[in-house]
Amino acid sequence: MYRSKKNHPLSKEQAKDIKQRMLNWASQFDILVFLDSNSYTSAPGKYECILAAGKAHTNYTEDGGEGYDKLQHLQRQHDQQKDWMFGHIGYDFKNELEPKLFSRHEVNTGFSPFEFFVPETVVYIGREQPMLTIETYGNADSILDEIKAAVALPVAQAIPRLQFESRMGKSEYLENIERLRQHIAQGDCYEINYCKEGFCKSVSIDPLQVFRALNELSPAPFAAYYRNGNRYMMCASPERYLRKTGSQLLSQPIKGTAGRGADKAADDVKKAELRNSIKEQAENVMITDLTRNDLSRVCETGSIRVDELYGIYTFPHVHQMISTVSGTKRGNVPFTDAIRYSFPMGSMTGAPKFKVMELIGRYEYSRRELFSGTIGYIEPGGDFDFNVIIRSLFYDESAGYLSYQTGGAITYDSNPEQEWEELRLKAWAIERIFS
Repeated sequence: MYRSKKNHPLSKEQAKDIKQRMLNWASQFDILVFLDSNSYTSAPGKYECILAAGKAHTNYTEDGGEGYDKLQHLQRQHDQQKDWMFGHIGYDFKNELEPKLFSRHEVNTGFSPFEFFVPETVVYIGREQPMLTIETYGNADSILDEIKAAVALPVAQAIPRLQFESRMGKSEYLENIERLRQHIAQGDCYEINYCKEGFCKSVSIDPLQVFRALNELSPAPFAAYYRNGNRYMMCASPERYLRKTGSQLLSQPIKGTAGRGADKAADDVKKAELRNSIKEQAENVMITDLTRNDLSRVCETGSIRVDELYGIYTFPHVHQMISTVSGTKRGNVPFTDAIRYSFPMGSMTGAPKFKVMELIGRYEYSRRELFSGTIGYIEPGGDFDFNVIIRSLFYDESAGYLSYQTGGAITYDSNPEQEWEELRLKAWAIERIFS
């Protein structure tokens, strides 16, 4: 079998419209991944948006068995098929990378720790020129006609009003921050990412409409909509985990958050405060160093660079401090080893990684599942791009369970009340869709 390919020129005005039509067309499939850069130019990337829909007949398969290594198998399958692969890696995949780790909380949304598939159809719009490209095992001309005929709906207004619950109240959260500060004081770790869940039970939502609302209110450069059977993710992530272009690897960890000001003058003050914050810089440089160390395990000696340190980037509701780290992968190293030695990403764990993952399991009240994992694609030639799954909603349609998680980096200098306010700022950006 081979893929047929179709290019369809677009004007810049048509690009936004066709995105909605692509997504509506793809909603018929039981599995789909839609990744949208929302026209951000601050994050280097190849595609304005990319969509994978349906499973191909020549599909990625899992062989299992004793000593089964999922990343090794993914590499082997890609080497054999030289095809597109899309998929996710959940936070709990850490337990396979570090067998002494475990997850003690129950599964609620049900995403597997690791899953990839070869899509039947891939549709994308490039960044350099607004061209719609279809690569499919089906009929590319027919699919183009179907996409053009699909309805481009506006953001729906009939999203239900919901009140989110939590397993952890404010007082418990503040007490746990103090306990984590004591672990830092005792030398167990020096930074830890600590999160809490908000959830609703027995609810019914239209995931696609919720994603549209989220993406309209909080457009982000690594937004994603994911359907896998009855499970859905709606993601407004501003953060890249890892990108491979040829032999070059690039990671862009985020550490440091400030709210937006009421006007330009106030906004500029917020940005300056974030840029000059000793605490935020300390958090950021710790994770930047951790990222450098992770990449050094697969990169040529002397090739690791910090391309940008303490970069300040603005999003609809927050300013973020983002650093960029890159390196040149050694030629004999499988590209999946870049994932093996850097996952979970340091911005969602802290440092040192193994110890803080133990503490996360001890002090958090919910299993992270897909949250703080990653979703993305691998191209036929072996290049890939993966985000960090944050600012996201997760929905199990069969159980009616809807959830999100938010958190932040804790250091010894952390003020528990301020950490709570940052957490609530991030939560508000998600909850307000349902208020």
